[in-house]
Amino acid sequence: MTFLMTAEDFRDRWQELRDQIVSAGGSLDRVRVVAVTKTFPTEAALLALGVGLLDLGENYGQELESKAPRVAALLAEGEPSPRWHFIGGLQRNKVKRIASLVALWQTVDRVEVAGEIASRAPGAAVLIQVNTTDEQQKSGCQPKAVAGLVDAARTLGLDVRGLMTIGPTDGLDPRPAFAALRALADRHGLVECSMGMSSDIAAAVAEGSTMVRVGTHRERSAHDDARA
Repeated sequence: MTFLMTAEDFRDRWQELRDQIVSAGGSLDRVRVVAVTKTFPTEAALLALGVGLLDLGENYGQELESKAPRVAALLAEGEPSPRWHFIGGLQRNKVKRIASLVALWQTVDRVEVAGEIASRAPGAAVLIQVNTTDEQQKSGCQPKAVAGLVDAARTLGLDVRGLMTIGPTDGLDPRPAFAALRALADRHGLVECSMGMSSDIAAAVAEGSTMVRVGTHRERSAHDDARA
């Protein structure tokens, strides 16, 4: 795959993102940007790292398994390493292969997956994925199941940092879905709210997002439906 973006393109895009976050009432100290590098070559990850975007998101287990060591091998001594976020759908039988690579699992939506992560990466940092739009095709537990899943994950020894959701796919106003996630996080004493992608960053930040996932126009469909 030919990758056409240059380092200057990345710097310009990063400045645009910063401006969007600030314009929506956020701050760069409070809102972390996860650069979605799925389906892009190693070069994209290196360019992201070059502008200071250390949090990189991958959807597919096999791709992360092959990309992470290639990126590590190309880093010069002293250069910061990426923090890999797994943002795709999870299957229990694939967790083992990427457990040592993932800094934050963003898509824990059932106890079985939490148990598999706990057995392969004790104490791992996770987010609980919540379906706040009630769309049947989407992954994520129902809002009423959050308390039980948070408790179960903690009992398994996982570090539950917060919640994650994906905005509506039908063009509706995303703010109610994001407000609902922020309220759930606050109710359960959770800090992180991973919500907002390229098309709805402003709405997410305005509703209290602490983490946005930014990639391309292709990110939404694969982001939700892919299985590790």
